Amino acid sequence: MAREIGIYRRNDSRHFWISVTLPNGKRVRKSAGTESREEAEAYLAKLTLDAYREAHFGIRPERSWRDAVVRYLELKASLRSFRDVQRICRGLDPYVGRLTLNQITGDVVWSIAQGELKRGNKPATVNRYLALVRNLLHMARDEWQWIDTFPKIRMLAGEVERDRWLTRSEADRLIAACPVHLAALVRFALATGLRAREITGLEWSRVDLERQTAWLNRTKNGTPRGVPLNEDAVTVLQEQLGRHPQACFTYKGNPIRWDVTNTAWHNAIRKAELSDFRFHDLRHTWASWHRQAGTSCDELKDLGGWKSRVMVDRYAKYATAHLQVAASRIAGKKEGG
Repeated sequence: MAREIGIYRRNDSRHFWISVTLPNGKRVRKSAGTESREEAEAYLAKLTLDAYREAHFGIRPERSWRDAVVRYLELKASLRSFRDVQRICRGLDPYVGRLTLNQITGDVVWSIAQGELKRGNKPATVNRYLALVRNLLHMARDEWQWIDTFPKIRMLAGEVERDRWLTRSEADRLIAACPVHLAALVRFALATGLRAREITGLEWSRVDLERQTAWLNRTKNGTPRGVPLNEDAVTVLQEQLGRHPQACFTYKGNPIRWDVTNTAWHNAIRKAELSDFRFHDLRHTWASWHRQAGTSCDELKDLGGWKSRVMVDRYAKYATAHLQVAASRIAGKKEGG
């Protein structure tokens, strides 16, 4: 069958489709995103006009938010947090889905923040929405040259930083309450500070027990890095030897491919009598223990794979040993003594 030209319907879609060659020579074959033929024709006319202005006058066509989201998601597809990025994009669509990038003004940004606050979201959640808008617009301006400017986007004040970590006795209770496979994950997280997916994705080909080193080829920020293994981490890995030829951590002989915060995790939290504790808080615990033991912020930054000191400085308050001498200067002092 000959390929359709112009505006047409497809059997597998309720929307009209467009298949044309635009005045700038670009071939377009895409959904018009509407069930109305009149709207599809108007959309085609806009595409044609934009292409003509670009080809003959050098005027860049206005790009839509949704077009930008498509490219943005393509670039973010390899991230561990890709599903969160998709979820936030869907949440933003009611606010900006029908706008062009040039139509996103300070008032629009304000409407996003206020709309999400009225829905009951906390400032931390709203800031995730605003951060994505800011990041996407930065890319549209600096990398894609789709826009020349965009409004200044500030994060909301009042975001409460999560500060949950375990004492040594609480950690021991949690490990004792976990089944064997989960206890191994918890112990390794406390020894290395690795995230859940970094642990479950660790393979023997990227572990050298003699040199006490592991290598991560995929991290949250997308940068491969080496991980030094202390004695506790090495002990955990030695216990896993021979259970699987590829994966370091397994359950009943198979690699762990699911979210570790399942029923077993919640049961362990309950048995250990802990509250408001997530698996990721094991990383906070590891970092807090390091600072309490005297590890510097710069050392902790490298150990944890953070790109900047911003995320590390939150743990600075746990290091007080260097202030003990100063604190003792007034201990037991009496007037005239």
